[in-house]
Amino acid sequence: MMLPLSPRRGVLLSFLFLLLAATTIGAQQLAAPAKPDETTTKLVAEMIGRYHISQKPLDDKISQQLLTRFLKELDPQKLYLLQSDYQEFSKYRDHLDDYIKLGNTDFGRSVFDRFIARLNERIDKAHKLIDSPQDFTVDEDLVVDPENTTWSTTAAELDDRWRKRIKYDLLNLKLDDVSDEEARKRLHKRYDTLRRAYSDMEPAEVQELYLSSMAHCFDPHSSYMSPQTLEDFQISMRLSLQGIGAALRSEDGYTVVAEVVPGGAAEKDGRLKVGDKITAVAQADGEYQDIVEMKLSKVVRLIRGDSGTKVSLRIQTADGKTETYDLIRQKIELKSSEVKGEIIPAPERLPGTTGRIGVINIPSFYRDFGGAQEGLDDFKSTARDVLKVLDDFKKQGGVDVLVIDLRGNGGGALSEAIEVSGLFIDDGPVVQVKEQNGRVKSHDDTEKGVAYSGPLVVLCNRLSASASEIFAAAIKDYHRGLVVGDTTTHGKGTVQNVMPVAANQMFRLAAPNRGALKLTINQFYRVNGDSTQNLGVPADVVLPSLIDNMDLGESFLDNALAFDKIDPAHHVVYDMVNPGLVSNLRQTSQERIAKSEDFTKIKADIAKFLERKNRKTIPLNEEKLKSERAIDKAEEKVVDDEEKRETKKSDEPIFPKTAYNDEVLHISIDYANLLKSGRTAAR
Repeated sequence: MMLPLSPRRGVLLSFLFLLLAATTIGAQQLAAPAKPDETTTKLVAEMIGRYHISQKPLDDKISQQLLTRFLKELDPQKLYLLQSDYQEFSKYRDHLDDYIKLGNTDFGRSVFDRFIARLNERIDKAHKLIDSPQDFTVDEDLVVDPENTTWSTTAAELDDRWRKRIKYDLLNLKLDDVSDEEARKRLHKRYDTLRRAYSDMEPAEVQELYLSSMAHCFDPHSSYMSPQTLEDFQISMRLSLQGIGAALRSEDGYTVVAEVVPGGAAEKDGRLKVGDKITAVAQADGEYQDIVEMKLSKVVRLIRGDSGTKVSLRIQTADGKTETYDLIRQKIELKSSEVKGEIIPAPERLPGTTGRIGVINIPSFYRDFGGAQEGLDDFKSTARDVLKVLDDFKKQGGVDVLVIDLRGNGGGALSEAIEVSGLFIDDGPVVQVKEQNGRVKSHDDTEKGVAYSGPLVVLCNRLSASASEIFAAAIKDYHRGLVVGDTTTHGKGTVQNVMPVAANQMFRLAAPNRGALKLTINQFYRVNGDSTQNLGVPADVVLPSLIDNMDLGESFLDNALAFDKIDPAHHVVYDMVNPGLVSNLRQTSQERIAKSEDFTKIKADIAKFLERKNRKTIPLNEEKLKSERAIDKAEEKVVDDEEKRETKKSDEPIFPKTAYNDEVLHISIDYANLLKSGRTAAR
């Protein structure tokens, strides 16, 4: 039974005093009648206190952190709010916990409303600055480090920050050979889009942002999900949704078709094309609802629906015609985000070598929990899909070595990480989990036998996190395979559970949909007893990469839990990896890298990046900025490539030819040859 939290007597007196004072933010609203979201807020506060692994109370310390965190979420660069705003908000820094326990989020809404007012002031100013003349020969700098910036004390001080910001925007476009007229047009459009994005935020979204900011004060991975966000999360886990099969984007107030998903209702119908603008939507035989200037998330909810139901779209085609299309929604498989595999004949990519290399890309550890509970034979599962690829490799004649590509894989279902690990090791512990009460539980692979017993390489980077790290650590601790890539992985060693917001977790199915808490409830540990928290899983063979030198990882996140250790779990050790073999592979890899022009360029980019990594300012002088642009472009491309890795289109190569990827293949072939020649040491 969940008992309500009782506020301290002193807190009640303080709270009553604030009610009587009835000054600026929140105080006048606190006596207002109860709102529907008050129950949600109370339940979120109670559940965090009851279930979060830290068992920290929601108190004044969290209240103070919440103020800082929420302002950082809204205005991280301190470009909108003033020092006077901050001082006004700070009056309540010790009371936000008390408001939330009483179900009140008016403070968050009031701060957001002030932010919107300031944002509108700034964007009005930005439009004027965009059309003002600029002098790019002046030696001045733009401060880019928010930690090195204070809130502006006057509007004039903030005006100057925005003058420099707009100057930087225009100079960047100029260096991209964009004409002055086109540059100004793009920036006007950019800031109008920014205004619309914030102005269209609904009360539920503001509440979600505020409550998530509070959850983030406990650790960086806990958050509150509104019903809409929860639905999107569930779609990402089951890799399917019900709708028309079209990816949409917002452009100048219009909803535009960005992609027609293969196999979906829109593709089968054949009329909807990329670039078409959807101007109105109707349900079944109902009336059309105009969606021009409507927020994209709302449009998506109107179009998405149960399989077999009808939705009608009013379309403005590329040639200006207006059409109406009736489409029957259906279940759509999100193929771009599922496991993919290919066999690479080594001689075709690496002249002078022999062998066949199997590559399996795992974008995330997804699982359709609902389908599994219903006993569906074809529910989506990472382990099932990996097994299908392995079976396909066998039908094609097998492979000499297997590469599992986990770069950019942010994790997913713990159960899938365990099942995928079980495809490569015989029965035994995969991960240890410490619960709130300190009890340690071992999660084992209980299936006898393996699906693949040959040489195995696990490819990771700084963005390989959580479930990815469980898999990589198990392979490493069992000496079952080689870990290659960045110096270490992300370092996320905590387990989150998605818990519907309900007063009683046992009877939550009958409760109204109030969204869910993604809450850190456990910490996991490797088979060898180490936590992956903060430290991650170190690679056996490290390859130079720009992303390995960026501030990416758990250790760079606010409120991250600390590293610790527990006793190791008893497990067998395979004879697939040993120090001599690893040393040999490192040496031959380093020799190849030293002779590679591509890696020489990568190393030069890394050196330039490290020189400028901790810069506090950016030059607004054209010649000086031009000299810094090359490394900026390289950095942006690396991040973009990693973000795109999870959503490869079906016609894109799974393991494209790059110097980095080819070196991974070289290491894999070397590894297979060393094992084959029997140069492994005794267990």
